[in-house]
This record gives sequence, structure tokens and C-alpha cells, in this order.
Amino acid sequence: MTQPTEERSTQAAAPLIVVMGVSGSGKSTIGELIADRLGVPFVDADSLHPTANVEKMASGTPLTDTDRWPWLAKVGQVLAAADGGLVVACSALRRRYRDAILAEAPAALFVHLSGSREVLSSRVEGRSGHFMPAALLDSQFATLEPLDADEPGVIVDISPGVTEILTDAVSRVRAHLASGDGRASV
Repeated sequence: MTQPTEERSTQAAAPLIVVMGVSGSGKSTIGELIADRLGVPFVDADSLHPTANVEKMASGTPLTDTDRWPWLAKVGQVLAAADGGLVVACSALRRRYRDAILAEAPAALFVHLSGSREVLSSRVEGRSGHFMPAALLDSQFATLEPLDADEPGVIVDISPGVTEILTDAVSRVRAHLASGDGRASV
């Protein structure tokens, strides 16, 4: 029984967190804040996309799974290589995408930033300098598979303000890591 305790203490000391959700959910903003609060680095998985993927999305064309697999493997590899912990912002919309990340980084914990279509649409339409056109939000909602009960993660409502979202997310992450329970919690 000592092995699970050792795994829990390692995870708590060096958390590997994937902040997930559709475009506009606050993955980058909340991810950076969680990383700062936990004292670990932050990486936006968008920066890990190959140029061809970025160009495809910028032209309004959704990615295919063939486009995604190498990117998801890279996300998992970056997490697995982070000895001191890491927070990564990554859409991770489908279970099989999260499984691909977990195949490379089995200790990863998902923080699903969940919100209504209306809230997310207004956020996407209001931002500039991002390669994800608002029209692709519909495609992402159609693709989204919320965390299943057996997945390692927590679900955080993005309706409140940033401070409340951050407090809720960090509290849930800390509780989840301390419990050693690999299942998703709402």
C-alpha cells in the first residue's frame, strides 16, 4: 500500500495539470494563474502545434484526428518531462485525446473549464490576436466530451469571475491530488 502514497506525494509536490475546454473557456488565463499559485511553469499547448495545424485552424478548417495525434503526443511528452510540475493549457476535447496525453504522462490531472455556449461565444468574439475564429466554436462544442467519472480530473464552472474560478480550480486540484482519487469530480 505504500506505492499509492508515494505516487500521491510525488503528484502533490510536482503536479502535472492540463487545463482543458473549448476556445474562450479561459484555458490560458486560468492555466497561467494556477501555475503561478502552485509555483510551477506554464505552457500553452497552442505553442506546440505544428505550423500546418495553425494555418489550417486560421483558415477556418477544423483539425482532423490525423492532425491532432502528433500534437497530443507532444503535449504529453512535455508534461512527462516536467520534473518540477507543469500546467498546460490544451483543449483536450475528447476522451481519446485525453487518453493520448495520459499515455505519455500518466500522472496528469485535467481541469475542465466548463461554461455555456453563450458565455463562450461572447468571449471568443471579443478577443483579438488568436488564430481560432469564432465560427469554429460550434465545431468544438460538437466535439467536446466532458470528463467521465473515471478520468483523473475536476470540472470547474467558468460563470463566476476570474478570482472565483481560480480559487475553485486550485482548491479542487489540491483536494484531488491530496486524495489520490483518480476519478473526475464536479
